[in-house]
Amino acid sequence: MTPGPAALLDRDKLFAARLHAARVRPYLATALFALHTVQSRRVPTMAVDRHWRCYVSPAFVDRTPVEELAGVWVHEVSHLLRDHHGRGDRVARERGLTGPGERLRMNIAADCEINDDVFGDGLVQPEGVVLPKALGLPEGELMEDYLRQFRLGPHTQSLSWLDCGSGADGLEREWDLGPDGAHGLSAQERDAVRFRVAQGITGRPGSTSKGWQRWAEEAFHPPQPWRELLGAAVRSAASGAGAGEDYTYGRPSRRSTALPGVVLPSLRRRPPRVCVIVDTSGSVSDAELGSALLEVAAISRAVGGRRDLITVLPCDAAARVVHPLCRAEGIPLVGGGGTDLRTGFAKALRGQLRPDVIVVLTDGQTPWPATRPSCRTVVGLFPRQWAGPSWDEDDPDYVPDAPPDWARVVEIG
Repeated sequence: MTPGPAALLDRDKLFAARLHAARVRPYLATALFALHTVQSRRVPTMAVDRHWRCYVSPAFVDRTPVEELAGVWVHEVSHLLRDHHGRGDRVARERGLTGPGERLRMNIAADCEINDDVFGDGLVQPEGVVLPKALGLPEGELMEDYLRQFRLGPHTQSLSWLDCGSGADGLEREWDLGPDGAHGLSAQERDAVRFRVAQGITGRPGSTSKGWQRWAEEAFHPPQPWRELLGAAVRSAASGAGAGEDYTYGRPSRRSTALPGVVLPSLRRRPPRVCVIVDTSGSVSDAELGSALLEVAAISRAVGGRRDLITVLPCDAAARVVHPLCRAEGIPLVGGGGTDLRTGFAKALRGQLRPDVIVVLTDGQTPWPATRPSCRTVVGLFPRQWAGPSWDEDDPDYVPDAPPDWARVVEIG
C-alpha cells in the first residue's frame, strides 16, 4: 500500500529550515549539516540521539512554519554540542536519579540551559519552548544547576509531552537506531564537529551569546577531573622508584652468594608514607579548608587505605603540630597568618619517619623551597581569580612564584 501524504516527510521544508538556521547562526553550520535526519512517527516533534541522528515527525514538520523549524534545528543540535547526554548520564549516577520522571526533569533542565539566550537575532522562538523564567528560575545557569532548583509538579504538567531524545538526557528511546545503526557519527567525528564549531565561535565572539562563548572556551579548555587527577598523581608518586623502598637483613640479597662471608641486605617494598601539608593561611577560605580535609581522606584511599601511614601538617608562616590521620574531620587546621610553606617542607623532612610523598594543598600564594626535596611532591592548587598583579597588600610589587617544575601540579575545583 502506498503511504498517504501525511506519512511522508517534507524534506524540502525541513532542509530549507536548516539552511535558514545556518544563515542566522553561521558558527553552528558545521554541526547542523552533520546531523543525519531519520523519519519517525513515534517522535513527538524532533529529537536527537548521541550518535548525531535527528529523528523527525512528518506531522510536526507539516504544521510548523519554516522560521520556527529553524529554531528547533538549533535547539536540538545544541543538546549534542553541549553533551547533555553525557552530562545526564553522569548526574544520574552521582545523584541516584532513575526513572522516566527524572529523565524528563533532565530534559527540562537542559532546555532551560539552551533556550535562555538562543533565540532572537533572526531566529524565531518555536511555540511551546521551555524558558527558565516560566518555571521561576534564573537565566544563564547550567543543566546541573537547574536540576537542583525544581521538581515535577503542577507547574511542569504541561511539559509532559517534551522529548528531545536520548541526546538530551542519555536515556535511549525505542526509536533509536543505536551505535550500530546507519549514518551515526563516530566519537572522533563528533569531537571534530565540536572543535570546528568552537573555532567558529572564538573567531567571531562578538556575534555569539555569552552561553555559547562559555561553551566554546570549555571546549578548548575542558575542566579537569581534578579528584581523579589528584589521586592518580599521588598513586604515581607513591609507586615511583625509591618510594616505599627500604633495605632489610631479614632476607639476604641473592647477590650475597657472589661474596662469601658477606651478608648483603635485600631491597623490600613497604607501603609508602605520605605527608599532607595543608595551607592554613588567611588567604585560604574555610570552605577550602573543609575541601582539603576531604582530599586528605581521598589521598588515604589512593595509597591503599593505610591511614596510619599518612600525616597531616597544618602550615601558614610556621609549621604546626603533625597529626596522624585517624579521622580527617577531627584534625585542627590552625593558622590564619601569612604563608611560607617552606617551613612545612622542612618540618616534614625532619620528622622521625621521612615521607615518601609530600602532598601540598594550597592557593599557591607562598614561596617554595629553593631545592628539590628528597621525596616526590604533588601540589593541589585551589583556584584563584586575581584582579591584578599584586597578591600582597603590604608589598604591591610582590608576585608569588608558580609551583616549581619538580612538583606535579593539579588544579583543585
